[in-house]
Amino acid sequence: METVVKLREKFPTLQNPPSDDICYATQNRQVAIKKVGAESDLVIVVGSANSSNTVRLVEVALDAGAKAAYRVDFATEIKDEWFEGVETVGVSSGASVPEELVSDVLDDLARRGYGDVRTITTAEEDIQFSLPKELRKDLKSAGEDTSNKSKR
Repeated sequence: METVVKLREKFPTLQNPPSDDICYATQNRQVAIKKVGAESDLVIVVGSANSSNTVRLVEVALDAGAKAAYRVDFATEIKDEWFEGVETVGVSSGASVPEELVSDVLDDLARRGYGDVRTITTAEEDIQFSLPKELRKDLKSAGEDTSNKSKR
């Protein structure tokens, strides 16, 4: 926010990004991971190593007080040694991670005895992203319904 204030001082006509920008999902996750990190011994963030959002979530969890935080692409990457002395595990994911990958991590944690899941909600994400015009056109010519929007 400090950067935005300075930019607005220098550029008074600066406009906010459009509300359908994925950065809102990223911001929401960073706010949530602060709370999760403060309440967790271990945090597992699901997402790609080349996702700056995912990598940042690990850093934010540690800054918030998590004793350890790791990034994984898949549940199969979770290591047994991470759980030594761990009572509470937090889980988050990058903004575009498929829900199935997060579910796989939760299933793995349940098998390890961490099956009591509590959801922490800091924001409701109900922004809808339209398919790009070119893709809608291609799908329409193929006879598919393009009225569905991807929900975030």
